[in-house]
Amino acid sequence: MGGKMNSLPFPTSRQLCSDLDTDVQGSDVVLPGQPCLLLNDSIALVAFLEKDLLSEELEKTSSRLWVMSTQSSSNINALHHQKIKGREIIVTEQARLHLIWIHDRVFIKPLPKYLLSRTFWERFLSDESTQLGHRRDSMRRAALGYLRTYRHLIQHESDFTIAKQDHLRLVPQNVTWNDFCQFMSEFHGVADENVSGRYRYGELRLSRLNFYAPILFRKAYYEQIHGQYGDYFGRLYGPILFVFAVVTTVLNSMQVELAVEEVLPARWVALWPVCRWFSTIGLILTALVSVWFLLLWLWLILDEWVFAIRSRLRKRRLGYN
Repeated sequence: MGGKMNSLPFPTSRQLCSDLDTDVQGSDVVLPGQPCLLLNDSIALVAFLEKDLLSEELEKTSSRLWVMSTQSSSNINALHHQKIKGREIIVTEQARLHLIWIHDRVFIKPLPKYLLSRTFWERFLSDESTQLGHRRDSMRRAALGYLRTYRHLIQHESDFTIAKQDHLRLVPQNVTWNDFCQFMSEFHGVADENVSGRYRYGELRLSRLNFYAPILFRKAYYEQIHGQYGDYFGRLYGPILFVFAVVTTVLNSMQVELAVEEVLPARWVALWPVCRWFSTIGLILTALVSVWFLLLWLWLILDEWVFAIRSRLRKRRLGYN
């Protein structure tokens, strides 16, 4: 599927959802998998699809994602290999978190039923469709890239079994392994030029996204995973304690050396200013780190107050009390 992208990536015979095959023009027809969303409600539908398919932050910075990930769309571990790596599979409904991992967790977005329907692609994502306006092409490329990720996530029947577990349900329960294989075979030829920029990469490490967030996204973090102050500060204790342990060991060594100097007939005078300055710098650094911790704690509190006040003012402008 290199070159010009085929706007209909699979034939009707391979579709896994036929909910729209009967009466797609009816006024009460809903989006498959979303019983509260009517297809003829264009405004609500576009808003939902934008949120469900697009990852605006990653798309805007996709040209710089090579800094934090292997530049390959196949850099995706199959579900059984996620288990081998000790990662817990966490279901997310946010496209921006799909294939993001941190420590022993990986976030995966389940396959939405509507993307498995040929009729949906014909009506909303084909070249002839105008219902999504100027967002159609970006949504189509994102949808195509997202579906392609499942080629790598589910490569074996064991992966398929994991995907259908009750606490995950990454794949609709009525889909069989044979049908799934036939459906995914249509995506073998999808090239990177046919998908959105984010899906030219595979898994992304959340710790790196958070680290580069001030530069790439102009905010403090990409996704906050620490809900409590203790959790937030806890991840800083290890590195800081390591630095303090090294400094303390060096200072103790200097103290022993100076004590030995007192009983030796020949003294190493050149060592004295080194010890004096190192101990002074150590004290200054300790004070700075302590102040930094205090300022960081105050900033977290202030940030929460700013967010709360902005939300309050926004609601007042909209007429809420």
